[in-house]
Amino acid sequence: QVQFVESGGGLVQPGESLRLSCAASGSMSDFAVTAWYRQRPGMQREVVARIYRSNGLTLYADSVKGRFTISRNNANNMMYLEMNSLKPEDTAVYYCNSLPYRASLWGQGTQVTVSS
Repeated sequence: QVQFVESGGGLVQPGESLRLSCAASGSMSDFAVTAWYRQRPGMQREVVARIYRSNGLTLYADSVKGRFTISRNNANNMMYLEMNSLKPEDTAVYYCNSLPYRASLWGQGTQVTVSS
């Protein structure tokens, strides 16, 4: 059974950058659409970025558009989220999953904290 494992989170100051990684234990190519989700304190989990296997199309939530970049490397079963110009409101636990999500793919997530 495929598992997704997130890494790369940390504590940064506003305006700084982080790169999150998502490693699939199996073939990332099995998933037509993969996405990064986040859950901010007291809020529902939301999709922040998605990428399509077929053509590499990427789509972003308005709140991160222009600051975050999602990418995917099917050859090494990895997905990434480059986060620039981070804001305190980006503080959340970040997860990767397919879209629509599969319950079995939820990992522990990686904590991103943006604070001065």
